[in-house]
Amino acid sequence: MRDTFPLLVNTDFPAIRRRRLETLQANLGYRCNQACLHCHVAASPKRTEEMPWATMELLLEFAARHQVHTLDLTGGAPELNRHFRRLVVAARAQGLRVIDRCNLTILNEPGQDNLAAFLAEQQVEVTASLPCYLEENVDQQRGDGVFQRSLDGLRQLNAHGYGLPASGLVLNLVYNPLGPSLPPDQGKLEAAYKEQLATRYGIVFNQLFALTNMPIKRFGSQLLAHHEFAAYMQLLKDAYLPANLDGVMCRTLLSVSWQGHVYDCDFNQMLGLHPTATPLHLADLLAAELAGRPIHVGDHCYGCTAGQGSSCGGAVAPVAAVGALS
Repeated sequence: MRDTFPLLVNTDFPAIRRRRLETLQANLGYRCNQACLHCHVAASPKRTEEMPWATMELLLEFAARHQVHTLDLTGGAPELNRHFRRLVVAARAQGLRVIDRCNLTILNEPGQDNLAAFLAEQQVEVTASLPCYLEENVDQQRGDGVFQRSLDGLRQLNAHGYGLPASGLVLNLVYNPLGPSLPPDQGKLEAAYKEQLATRYGIVFNQLFALTNMPIKRFGSQLLAHHEFAAYMQLLKDAYLPANLDGVMCRTLLSVSWQGHVYDCDFNQMLGLHPTATPLHLADLLAAELAGRPIHVGDHCYGCTAGQGSSCGGAVAPVAAVGALS
């Protein structure tokens, strides 16, 4: 895999600082039952990294000390961590809002037969990857048969009340472009998703989050291999909007690796961009004040501020979409 790190670290991206911490986003490990082309984590079934329970206990202590209200669980497939359910139960008992970033196909994996029921019982919010409502596009990006398996997962979640207005169980979907282009207008795309999924498959959900593909790891390597990296970076920079700086997720989110090291965002974690000159661990920051600290930026940050903006909660601002890379 070709590394884009040397092309991103020298940047003219504006300096920004942290606000009050609201969300801990924990990567529970890189093992996944899929190996998607756009994956900025380079997750796959062959990966073995996994957050141990001792680090999860520290995660919960950190959340309590800093009065964090949201625990956002990601991977890989976070559900493949052997302590996933134990962590969810403990976090919910602590009063934390828990988000599971689910790839949907995990719901059909051996040993995960009652996963949807468990998530519903714990009132976990599910943010699920579905990069398109068309089978051909999804399978091209994520592998043959993934679309139908994703539909099966969505039906399981709907059967337990997810996405239904009166249930209180939140099911959000995530879209990302198939190639080196910016996402279209999130509101219009959400309306199309809802119409197509309801009409064709009887599936419902709450919101759609439109995310920009980051020029790092597997996707960045693909850009380099196809000689599209420079053009994609120019697209991001040309579409940069200063107003989006106010809503970028790194201002209120702390990213935690499976080893317990902290980063300003998930993308910085994958690039190994530590917030300080020496790596910091959760244990180092238990009593620290984070608000006002500088955020480590790079050229990849233009991906979060281009066009309508991009964050873990979708578009940063409802602005018109910028044209795709030709």
